[in-house]
Amino acid sequence: MSTPDLGLPMTVPAEGLPARVRIHEVGARDGLQNEKGTVPTAVKAEFVRRLAGTGLTTIEATSFVHPEWVPQLADAEQLFPAVADLPVDLPVLVPNERGLDRALALGARRVAVFASATESFAKANLNRTVDEALAMFEPVVARAKSEDVHVRGYLSMCFGDPWEGAVPVGQVVAVCRALLDMGCDELSLGDTIGVATPGHVEALLRALTGAGVPVAALGVHFHDTYGQALSNTLAALRLGVTTVDASAGGLGGCPYARSATGNLATEDLVWMLRGLGIDTGVDLGRLVATSVWMAAHLGRPSPSRTVRALAGSGADSHQEQ
Repeated sequence: MSTPDLGLPMTVPAEGLPARVRIHEVGARDGLQNEKGTVPTAVKAEFVRRLAGTGLTTIEATSFVHPEWVPQLADAEQLFPAVADLPVDLPVLVPNERGLDRALALGARRVAVFASATESFAKANLNRTVDEALAMFEPVVARAKSEDVHVRGYLSMCFGDPWEGAVPVGQVVAVCRALLDMGCDELSLGDTIGVATPGHVEALLRALTGAGVPVAALGVHFHDTYGQALSNTLAALRLGVTTVDASAGGLGGCPYARSATGNLATEDLVWMLRGLGIDTGVDLGRLVATSVWMAAHLGRPSPSRTVRALAGSGADSHQEQ
């Protein structure tokens, strides 16, 4: 079986791509929040520590939401202090001012709010209209910025909605513009149900930059429902995006959208970027070993194709990227 030990994938750079990509690892938050059962806090903390040991520099740790909303992350107060000493960025999700209070009390320096490009998902996820949700986030973002805390704005349903169907590009641009105008430092464009295709990705990114949104402020968050996550990522990279969300082992989905399946697997992303000669700083062998370890705790194999290909053939030989 082909493994990185044999010099694979062969590095063949392509023109027009960035030299380095920052992976925003979401497995510990977006991945585990979609599990039916609750993962013990000690296992979550060890997961984050192992992820940090792979060379990932941004690891989303948890979410300070009400426990009734996402019971899988009800232990945020216990988890965050257990990993706060790690020399990596540890963003956390804060849905409102109460969530921000809890995060700041524990020393969080990077937070994220979670908006929607569509009315249906805003209602399902936040029980508010799009405008009401943005109004709720304004004091959260303002207070975070007053504390010199970095704020990321997640935007769901950028490419399609399970209730509304196709989402007009202009509608997405308007909400992105509102999030930036209120003070968000970066935006993550979410393909929550995995329906995007490369042309659609390019159209949205061109519309955003045409509306004055700097590409440096944009990240992409693709789900692999229809097997398009890597092709969509490549389309984004060609237009200058250098931040890509991914989930170790392909964990995750969305508890409020049943058609949302797993996130882009971090290992699959690193394999592609390695072949393109794009630096990530990630040790693929350690990352695969970490996902195999977590899959054992979850009682099922990883859906990542790269994990499955490498797990039994050299994945534990640490290959620096």
